[in-house]
Amino acid sequence: MNHSNRHSPSGLDAIATALLDIQGAVVGWSAEAAELVGWTAAEVYGRPVRDLLVGPSGQRWGADANDLGRSASGQALIRHRSGRSIEVAFRVQQLGGCSQFFVLAAPLHSTTDWEQGVRVLQALLSQERTGIGIHDTDLRLVRTNMGPALSVGKCLADLLDPHDAGDAEAALREVLSTGAPLVAYEQRRRSSQDLGFQGHFYLSAVRLKDSRGLPAGVATFVTDATERWRARRDLELRHQASVLIGASLDVQRTAQDLVDVLVPALGDMAWMELAEAVFDGDEPPKILGGGQLHLRRAAVASAEGAWPATLLQPGEVVPSFPDLPVMRALQQGAVFTMSDRTKATRMGDPELDRLFVPEKAHSFVAAPLFARGLMLGSVTLWRTGESRPFDQQETELLAEVASRAALSVDNAPRYTREHRAAVVLQQRLLPRSITDSPAAETAGLYLPAADGAEIGGDWFDVIPLPSLRVAFVVGDVIGHGLNATATMGRLRTAVQTLADLELEPDELLTHVDDLVIRLAAEADPTRQDAIGATCVYAVYDPVTRRCTLASAGHPPPFVLRPDGTVRDVELSPGPPLGVGGMPFETTTVDLEPGSILALYTDGLLRRFHPDSYAGLRYLADSLATFSCREPLLIDVGRSVLADAVDPPPRDDIALLLARVRALTEDTTAYWEFPADPAVVRQAREVVTRQLAEWGLEEAAFTTELVVSELVTNAVRYAGGPIGLRLIYNESLVCEVTDPSNTQPRLRRARTTDEGGRGLFLVAQLTSRWGSRYGSCGKTVWAEQPLIGAALPSALPT
Repeated sequence: MNHSNRHSPSGLDAIATALLDIQGAVVGWSAEAAELVGWTAAEVYGRPVRDLLVGPSGQRWGADANDLGRSASGQALIRHRSGRSIEVAFRVQQLGGCSQFFVLAAPLHSTTDWEQGVRVLQALLSQERTGIGIHDTDLRLVRTNMGPALSVGKCLADLLDPHDAGDAEAALREVLSTGAPLVAYEQRRRSSQDLGFQGHFYLSAVRLKDSRGLPAGVATFVTDATERWRARRDLELRHQASVLIGASLDVQRTAQDLVDVLVPALGDMAWMELAEAVFDGDEPPKILGGGQLHLRRAAVASAEGAWPATLLQPGEVVPSFPDLPVMRALQQGAVFTMSDRTKATRMGDPELDRLFVPEKAHSFVAAPLFARGLMLGSVTLWRTGESRPFDQQETELLAEVASRAALSVDNAPRYTREHRAAVVLQQRLLPRSITDSPAAETAGLYLPAADGAEIGGDWFDVIPLPSLRVAFVVGDVIGHGLNATATMGRLRTAVQTLADLELEPDELLTHVDDLVIRLAAEADPTRQDAIGATCVYAVYDPVTRRCTLASAGHPPPFVLRPDGTVRDVELSPGPPLGVGGMPFETTTVDLEPGSILALYTDGLLRRFHPDSYAGLRYLADSLATFSCREPLLIDVGRSVLADAVDPPPRDDIALLLARVRALTEDTTAYWEFPADPAVVRQAREVVTRQLAEWGLEEAAFTTELVVSELVTNAVRYAGGPIGLRLIYNESLVCEVTDPSNTQPRLRRARTTDEGGRGLFLVAQLTSRWGSRYGSCGKTVWAEQPLIGAALPSALPT
């Protein structure tokens, strides 16, 4: 007997053995028996075995062979040397050819464990729902219930795809080396015999030990998870479809989102074709059969990455098609499947086969995009290589996803029509991007939002004013879409009209505020709170080099000085337009020639940073990277927006940059006269001399007449002092200022009237004329073009 493992409490080493003679006396005693009861062989030799038993157990053992035979097996209590009792299970077997008996005994709890273990193992191996495998240390099967496909002596690589088998064996070796159980490890299952098969299973494993406590192998428990995996895959695909499809009203993006959801989750290659009319925002024609289908490939996706060059490319028109069953099925709203490549290539034209049948493809399923009885397009999904054909469950899933996509595509034409109208409307409403005047060079940029309606109500404007002045406007209407664009157009028109009246910025915003309140009152009650705007209005005078601004809830402009520093204009903003009841305040700042004034909407700030104050800092830093001497303002604006458009903005952005200029002192002349009729002649004389200095003798006659009429009216109706100013640039401007607030009126004098013809003559002799109010009195001005005259030199910018 081998005693090398005598201290192990498990296995056969735990069985005690003894040899009895015909009288029941001990004649043989194993080391395991001595260890079990604490008595050595010398101490028990010759003693009756019943002396070692306790109570009734000893009484049942007689002194002859018949008693031993009646107790062939059972349970007994053995007296330990220490006095305690040990419950054992025993078996007695008479040795052949002699009168001695061989006794086997083991602790009762050990035999119970053995019996239960055998029952459990037999139960596991006899059932089929859970695969049981006992592997040795080389992970080869020793025992299993998984049938002939994985018989004794084989390993996982004999059944699974090498890559999948490698993953599973790596997990089992981890169990074998660490002893940590593996619980419900999900493993992909591709068969090495059936190349098209693919499934999933859960793998659990525990380490087995031998009698010495060393790793002896692993026991594995395998349950099929294919249906659960497919259900989870389908649920994830539906979720992705619900999240992505319909998130955009752009047809192209919806198509790409759909094929990206399908590949590689459900197939290896996919494309989506849409009716050409859908791209234009119109309804597709009803077509039955082959011929010209008026379809265009909208989106493609391939599990291998690049789309094969031999197939029809995105954006290309579907060529004329024969009258095939697949076309008939799709046009009638049915899903079509085919798992025979040979049949799929029978289109009657090798060129069509090349364009529509991918290489190594063996099966496809096509689903129509049907809405309101119209076929908007279709989506086709292919499987290639060694994958299995589509089954009924996968076909129904594609039909469900395609139906959802059809609803989104059906909404797209309405959006396309509205978007197209809004784009055209806004393009007509916004001014030119670049303007150039004696007062300033400007560049305006507009960037629509990218989250749906796109076109919004942000705008900018540059309005030329009399006396070479210019007005800069930037505004932001609440909301997006056609309603915001229409409101923007009305406000821009109102600002231009009020600007022609030469109102002060605060007074102009007050009138616009009244207009917005009126528009809100006229609107539908559910939209009244959605009508409003912010606006900043600035007037720059190149003669005084001053800019006067007023704000209606709008962020402050920035000034980039010629020395490279950037500062914001400290405004006292009033409430947004449409609030009413609050005044607006003006702020006047001096601008050095060459300074760049930057006006913008809050979409630019929020794009730089969600916090507006932080956005102001980012914008100031962005402007500080440029020089006032940049040759093209439009490039500066594009660079600023480039810092703020990745990813595309969620709100409209309008940016207006104005590089201001100043007139030199020798291009203006000013005189002041008392309210005396005699000064009319003096005014004509000084004007004539000044025009001669400028080389404008040809304009002298007209200018003398205009000055004479305007100064005469001031002397007669307003009183003194009377100011006279000439401004020489691209045109000649004559201004007469008096202390009266009475607005001059143009009228047609009758034949018998002695007066009333002065302003009529001024209007006939000049290109335009008008008047504006100041802090004290008014200024009447007239402007005449200078055709062929040399322009004066301007201050460098």
